[in-house]
Amino acid sequence: MARALINAPAAARAGEVIEIRTLITHPMETGFRPGADGKTLPRDIITRFTCRYSGELVFAAELFSAVAANPFLAFHTVATKSGVILCTWEGDNGFSQSESVSITVIG
Repeated sequence: MARALINAPAAARAGEVIEIRTLITHPMETGFRPGADGKTLPRDIITRFTCRYSGELVFAAELFSAVAANPFLAFHTVATKSGVILCTWEGDNGFSQSESVSITVIG
């Protein structure tokens, strides 16, 4: 299991624009690089990222082999109601990981 971090405010005012930053540890092996034995290493990348806020999709990204290891993503959304921010990373070889944080909306 990879280590994933989500940085989002714990509380915000209703209607406030908030920034969500995510980071996941993953080698993002392209499938083009030779290993120590000279054979090409198999591709192993994260191919899709989604973020849901109280069940509603607020951000999605398709990732490709040109993305660096340990991909960092930052994006903005509007705080509408208290709920859960759920981020999901999916990739090659059946890789899937989800992490979540809660946000309290005031007013």
